Amino acid sequence: MPRAIWSGTISFGLVSIPVRMFSAVSEHKLHFRLLHRKDSSPIGYEKVCKEEGKAVPDDEIVKAYEVSKGTFVEVEDEDFEAARVEGYHTFDIADFVDVEDIDPIYFEHSYYLAPQDGGEKVYTLLVRAMEDAGLAAVGTFVMRDREYLGCLRIHDGVITLERMYFADEIRPVDDVKPSRSRVSKDELEMAAALIERFRGSFDPKKYEDTYTKKLLGVIRRKQKGETVRIEEPEPAAEETPDLMAALRASIEASAGTKKRPARKSPSRESSKRRGSRRTAKR
Repeated sequence: MPRAIWSGTISFGLVSIPVRMFSAVSEHKLHFRLLHRKDSSPIGYEKVCKEEGKAVPDDEIVKAYEVSKGTFVEVEDEDFEAARVEGYHTFDIADFVDVEDIDPIYFEHSYYLAPQDGGEKVYTLLVRAMEDAGLAAVGTFVMRDREYLGCLRIHDGVITLERMYFADEIRPVDDVKPSRSRVSKDELEMAAALIERFRGSFDPKKYEDTYTKKLLGVIRRKQKGETVRIEEPEPAAEETPDLMAALRASIEASAGTKKRPARKSPSRESSKRRGSRRTAKR
């Protein structure tokens, strides 16, 4: 059992469910240390005053917020306490919604919520009720001196908390949205045909972190004293000015590489029904 990183309650109406939070993700991160090249000594980290050029002890360091350029307001622990909202360790459910209504851009990080001792029954009740309704719950909670928007959904019988961004944290697309270009009917049909070639169902096990795997291989080879050579990248394909020609070539290149999903064999029940209809006709 991993270590819980937060504990509190899920609250909706007059019902409270005591839960513990665990990270649902274990990322493929390789952790590197900084060393002095000539003697492999670790490089330490010092908090240095930029004005004096001297290291500063922890007890002389304070958090501050820059209210305007060059103007700071120091913030103490009691100031964070004063800003805490009511129900500090509570996830307050505000709405039950269809999870498809939530744009994935709002999702930030995933956590599992497990019941605390004695809360198993009411936890199971919420799981079953949400599964039957096919809905997710949206609400707010506070963690590490910050309030978050969150979405509760059921994943394999476990309440999963998706930490979310607030609406004003999502940047508008106006600055990056391209101008509307004219697309012909033939180009659109060809693009649709190409998409259909690659159509399938999502299977996360199909995808692999090849970069991390390859980097670990390089590290192991260097550990053995082998010389690591950089592979020459394949030459980039020349740009095709004709969009239709590029689409057509892509479809031809993908032919045979993507198999169409096999048709399901008729069920025994449907075979019986067809057999009954044939008998009735006779």
